[in-house]
Amino acid sequence: MWPNAGIKIYNLIILLVDIVVMLVRWIYFTLESIYLLVVPPKPVDVSKDVVLITGAGHGIGRSLAQQYAALGATVVCVDINDKMNQETVAAIKQQKGNAFGYVCDVTNREQIIEVQKTVKQQVGVVTILVNNAGIMPTHPLFQQTENEIRKTYEINVMAHFWMLQTYLPDMIQKNRGFIVALSSIAGLIGLNNLVPYCGSKYAVRGIMESLAEELRQDPRKPAIRFTSVYPYMVDTGLCKKPKMRFPSLMGLVKPDEAAAAIIDGQRRGLEEVSIPKYLIYLNAFVRCFPGKAANLLRDFLDSGVESDL
Repeated sequence: MWPNAGIKIYNLIILLVDIVVMLVRWIYFTLESIYLLVVPPKPVDVSKDVVLITGAGHGIGRSLAQQYAALGATVVCVDINDKMNQETVAAIKQQKGNAFGYVCDVTNREQIIEVQKTVKQQVGVVTILVNNAGIMPTHPLFQQTENEIRKTYEINVMAHFWMLQTYLPDMIQKNRGFIVALSSIAGLIGLNNLVPYCGSKYAVRGIMESLAEELRQDPRKPAIRFTSVYPYMVDTGLCKKPKMRFPSLMGLVKPDEAAAAIIDGQRRGLEEVSIPKYLIYLNAFVRCFPGKAANLLRDFLDSGVESDL
């Protein structure tokens, strides 16, 4: 009887110690995060990095490629459109930057693997992977065709798996790397005329969170950092019919502004970046209230996209 009682007391003491330690660390990490909001970590140097960007032929992808190159990084531009991709590469080289271009359909796993082999041989190991490529059909669910929905998920979701499985192993072996994934504000809140797109961007968020947790629990403790990005509507041509009640407050974001915020977040090691910055905090705050209350704010702001049909 007494030995069992002793074991129970011992286990209770261990449990109480674990709870106290957890609470102390909880408070420390909370205070640390508040401090870092006021005094953010210094951006790391990327001049020795090889940065691969999907969808580099236009929009945010092109701006990312040019800005990373301006910071001294070696940029690998990947896009299915060879002409536009080579224009990005040429623009970078004209500014004395270092860039390489490769045609790749990110929905084709075998093609991704072949391009990776070529990049590794010709350029080196990719240390910053930016999964940027995406499409955005904007019309009601019942007007979305089977092909549109499948293509949305192949490009916006499945491509992330193939790119990660292909490029992440070398980062883990090198014990150094950054993964940047473009989700969207549509990956934080559901929006009208964007049901498949929202689902795909929610999926990106889940992929990044779960992969970060998987590597956190990996016994090897690989030094891989993750940054999920939630841009508001960016003026890249995807938002064909944007609507906004307060354009001065919630106008379209310029690609160069979005790229600068993404790169700054990656270089500072931020796990999440919204563009504009306040939207991720606004979303977290609003979700503390009932759904009907949140809908009042949605209706008041009246921001989103009209059907493009």
